Parts: sequence; structure tokens; C-alpha cells
Amino acid sequence: MAEAKVQGTAEERGQLVRYRVQDGIALLTLNDPPANTYTYEMMQELDRAILDARMDDGVHVIVVTGHGDKFFSAGANIRMLAEVTPSFKYFFCLHANETLSRLEQTPKLVIAALNGHTVGGGLEIAMAADIRIARKGAGKLGLPEISLGVLPGTGGTQRLARLVGKSRAIELMTTGELFDFERGLELGIINHIFEAENNEKFMEQVMDYARQFTPPNKAARAVGRIKRSVQSGAEIPFEYALALERELQQQLFMSEDAKEGLTAYVEKRKPQFKGQ
Repeated sequence: MAEAKVQGTAEERGQLVRYRVQDGIALLTLNDPPANTYTYEMMQELDRAILDARMDDGVHVIVVTGHGDKFFSAGANIRMLAEVTPSFKYFFCLHANETLSRLEQTPKLVIAALNGHTVGGGLEIAMAADIRIARKGAGKLGLPEISLGVLPGTGGTQRLARLVGKSRAIELMTTGELFDFERGLELGIINHIFEAENNEKFMEQVMDYARQFTPPNKAARAVGRIKRSVQSGAEIPFEYALALERELQQQLFMSEDAKEGLTAYVEKRKPQFKGQ
């Protein structure tokens, strides 16, 4: 159950969601073996970690993964759901929706590193990320909630339809089909599949991929506002989306990195961004 090598990072904290920062990247690890299923307590820790990463000016990219090499996450803890009241179930789902919306709307790039099976609520968490990278041969994808007599209730019905189209999303969810990462790539759910001999190597590849979006390689504020413009703009009328784009652009025009980028272009040199 190897994880990414970490050097010069902040001290790791969190029990159900481990949180640490490395090279401007906040690594959030779902940690409830064997399947990293989430409870209300885990969602509270995930919520806190998202807010911490959002508020930290030294964090430019967020990576979410699962502990170990078998599961990213198998979704909500079914034993917990079987024992609580209907009222608790409702508010549990509401809070999970709010948490994933917070992840989706945070103006920093979010990458889900799928190190193992990513099913049910686990896939719902992954779909709230901006980019999904899977380890070749490490597991399956799918939303099999139909077998429990319920629907994917943490944004799954909405985000899957936006990724693959309504008809295909309905078919995938009503059959409860589980499929490999290659099929996920074909459907547009997965962005990349990395081949790695173990999970440690996989996470090293993911972190290397994530570093391209951090200073001095990229203007991290521009990366985050591109993400925000797309994620928010896609859900509102076109004219309002254009207004949002203009406002985000104006914020960037006032940044030090925009000044550096324009100056570097005129001076015919590579820009050195600072994330400011």
C-alpha cells in the first residue's frame, strides 16, 4: 500500500482524509481501509481539507486519491446507511453534495488519481474533480446503486449525464454496469491512464503531471479561473457566462503573473510565474 514519496512537505494530518502539501499541491487521501468508504465523519474531514486547500495561497493544485492500491473509494458506507434514520440519510446526502460542489467550485485545479476501484459514491467524488487519471488495470468504474434500489445521490445522475450525455448516462446507471478504465476513457469519464508497476510509481506520475500547473510552469491563478469559468459558466445562461468570463479575466489582468506573461512575450523569453 505504497503512496507518493514526499519531501519537504507540511506535516500530514487528518485520520479519515489525510492532508499534506507538496510542491504547491495539496494531496487529499481518502483513508478508511479496505474500501475507503465514506461516512459523515469522512465527509466532514474532506470538507475541511477542501477549505484548507482553498484558503492556502501556497496551494495551487488539489489531488484526491485513495489509501492503498485496491480502492479509490467504493462510495458511501452501506452499513452506516442501513443503521441511521431517513432524516439522517437525507442530511448526509445534502452535506456530501455541498462538499463536492465546494470541491468543484474551488478556483484551483482538482485532479482525481484513481488508484483502484472507483464505484458508486467513489465515482461521484471523482466526477467532481476537473481531471481524472487512472492507473492501468487497477480497478473498475461504475454507478451500481440500482442494485440497492436507490439512485446515485451525491451528484452522480447529474455529473455523469454532463460527461457522457443523457441517454448513455441513463443506460449506465439503470444497468449498474461496472467497466474498466479503458472504457471510461472512451466514454470521456477518464482523461488519462498511466501505466505503473505499483501505486507509488503511479502517484509519482500523477504528482509530476500536477506540477505542470504550478508556478513557475503555469500562472496558477489563470489555471484556477479557467477551471472556474468552465465549471460555473456551463451551468448558467450564455450571456451570464460571458459576463463571468469577463470578470475573471479582469481579476487576472490585475495579477502579477499576467504582467509577467505579457512582458515575457514582448521580451521573447520564458515567463517565470509566481502564482500571484
